[in-house]
Amino acid sequence: MRRLVPAILMATASLLACLATSTAQPAAEPKTLMTERGKLLVTADFNQPPGKDWMQKKGTWQVVSGALRAAELKSDQHAAVMRHPLPAQNFVIQYAFKLDGVRVTTLSINAPKGHICRVLLRPTGFVVQKDKDKKKPDSKAVVLDTCDTPIQPGTWHTLLVEIQGKEIVASLDGKHVAFGAHDGIDVKRANFGLTVGGESVSFKDLRVWEALPHKNWEATRARLLAARAKAKTP
Repeated sequence: MRRLVPAILMATASLLACLATSTAQPAAEPKTLMTERGKLLVTADFNQPPGKDWMQKKGTWQVVSGALRAAELKSDQHAAVMRHPLPAQNFVIQYAFKLDGVRVTTLSINAPKGHICRVLLRPTGFVVQKDKDKKKPDSKAVVLDTCDTPIQPGTWHTLLVEIQGKEIVASLDGKHVAFGAHDGIDVKRANFGLTVGGESVSFKDLRVWEALPHKNWEATRARLLAARAKAKTP
């Protein structure tokens, strides 16, 4: 797994980097890197029980103190998971989350049958991953990038994920980023899921937008790749 070089966000380039540590509060609406926010497609404040458009499959999901708290049930022998249809092929997803005794929580992107890719968040950092294709016996999950940065429990954080074509970019609190590309991501996308493995995670302020191309993405990608290459240099 790779670590990105700690760096300061350069406002003129809209460049996010994975910082070693951070005590800053998450931005109210972090800047996108690869895409621009288009039409607002899904909104869920989670201060009320999820509507019928949310497919609850596993675990417990309860509104507590104005947010949706999810926890894994041992009897399920599966992470807690709740899914929502995706109304666009290219999209931006943003939501706030708070860890509380959890091993891992993910944002998973799914095909009509099977998983496509996901962002895995743990107290020690987050990972961008292309998932295994269950229809292909020789398929394996592929880690595209890793960002090692503490995600403090009991504190609200903001995750922003952009997916366009075969590329995925995930940023945390407007300051840390992991990104990558894989041909297996550029397939029909049907829904996204929130998953929880462990005690509990709270969610609020979820939004999904249609993604539009960002005119500066090629330059931003080049800077991110250069930072990644520099991090690997002894």
